[in-house]
Amino acid sequence: MIIDYSVTPPFKEWLFKRSYEEDYFRLYRDMHKELGRVSEWDIPLFIELLDKEGIDIALIKARDVESTLGKGKKIPNEVCANLVKQYPNRLIGMAGADPLKGKKAVEELEYAIKDLGLKGVDLWPFEYNLYPQDRTYYPIYEKCLELDAIVSIETSMHFNRSIRMDLCRPLYLDYVAVDFPDLKLVGATPGWPWVAELMGVAWRHPNVYVSIGYIRHKQIGNPLSGYETLLQLGNSVLQDKIIFGSGWPDLPMKRAVEEVRALPLKDEVKQKWLYHNAAKLLKLESKE
Repeated sequence: MIIDYSVTPPFKEWLFKRSYEEDYFRLYRDMHKELGRVSEWDIPLFIELLDKEGIDIALIKARDVESTLGKGKKIPNEVCANLVKQYPNRLIGMAGADPLKGKKAVEELEYAIKDLGLKGVDLWPFEYNLYPQDRTYYPIYEKCLELDAIVSIETSMHFNRSIRMDLCRPLYLDYVAVDFPDLKLVGATPGWPWVAELMGVAWRHPNVYVSIGYIRHKQIGNPLSGYETLLQLGNSVLQDKIIFGSGWPDLPMKRAVEEVRALPLKDEVKQKWLYHNAAKLLKLESKE
């Protein structure tokens, strides 16, 4: 069994243009080459792709960045939930919430979790230009704690050159974990140059997990890549904390799985990364 914590469905609602994409595509010119024309994609075709790539369950995430990127820059929670409803055994959904919308964001989040069945919220601090420990987020954190929901926070370097690089630095996830020791937190992406720092945060806090999407997984085993602590600690004291994600369509799902399986990890650890850790966090029935 394999759970992919990091995929972006290639539907029109998911492909709204962001102001920083020019910088991003400058560095990753071959991204999205698998998509073809957007109009050709529908949910049955996406499920077919999951079958072909060997992914049993994919986590899809809504998004709301209207306050900073403009009206319409939103993947509605209802859209995400409707897809999950069509394929409840194959898809799991996370809500989007714009912390700058205040009370309205909290109300939408509560509805998304309690009524729509989404598992938590996905936050990208560099898109709000707010550090994750900013008090603007705290009503969202408090609501997720109340509802026993997950908070996934981007913790990697980003490529929007118009704002500060350290907005997603893992050190600030530590601040959140200190203030919310019982909140389920996922540091999404152990990105250079802060890989060791994120591992330290996860080691310190029992409630912090690490998702490894959007990286070239074979580099985790490269001693010159900067991922040494992820490999070392992820094979030992943090083996129950690492959650697989491919980062598709930026990176192929099947190749990502194969690269994880090729890493110098204990066999039982590989299966924890690929399935069991995410299943436990998401409260799914564990299967071999």
